[in-house]
Amino acid sequence: MLAERLIHTIREVPDFPKKGINFKDITPILQDPKLCLDIVDAFSSRFSGEKIDAILGVESRGFLFGMMLAQKLDVPFITVRKKGKLPYKTITYSYDLEYGFAEVEMHVDTIQKDWNVLIHDDLLATGGTAVAASELVKMQKGNIAGFAFVIELSFLNGAEKLKSYSDNIVNLISY
Repeated sequence: MLAERLIHTIREVPDFPKKGINFKDITPILQDPKLCLDIVDAFSSRFSGEKIDAILGVESRGFLFGMMLAQKLDVPFITVRKKGKLPYKTITYSYDLEYGFAEVEMHVDTIQKDWNVLIHDDLLATGGTAVAASELVKMQKGNIAGFAFVIELSFLNGAEKLKSYSDNIVNLISY
């Protein structure tokens, strides 16, 4: 079963990036090409039959499986990056963090009006980054087709923040 394989492969790093946090490290997954393909296949089958015009990957781990999924579904791949990383004209969205704020951006010409965009990241925690990505999609008059995460930290209730954008929230494993 995929969930069991993921749980056995994901490395937990205690007290990273600060004391009290058990970081879920997905880099060991990347050493297993078959597991990577199985992840993409699982997402592809969960969203088959839905109209998806593009996959949006959130910097940086959302690029890993997001691009592979876009190729599998034969749709464009869109990047959302931290402010200042994209070379062309951008739109920006600012959001609050526990201490301070963050800004993400995307190119102004990446989403066509009424496109159905699937947002992908490796992990759903508090939902702030996925909300920011959703707002960027809406700023370009796109629709949120759903969300795809390898991992959800369900005790942080991030999915609740996303439901106003889409109820179509998929994770492969939940802690």
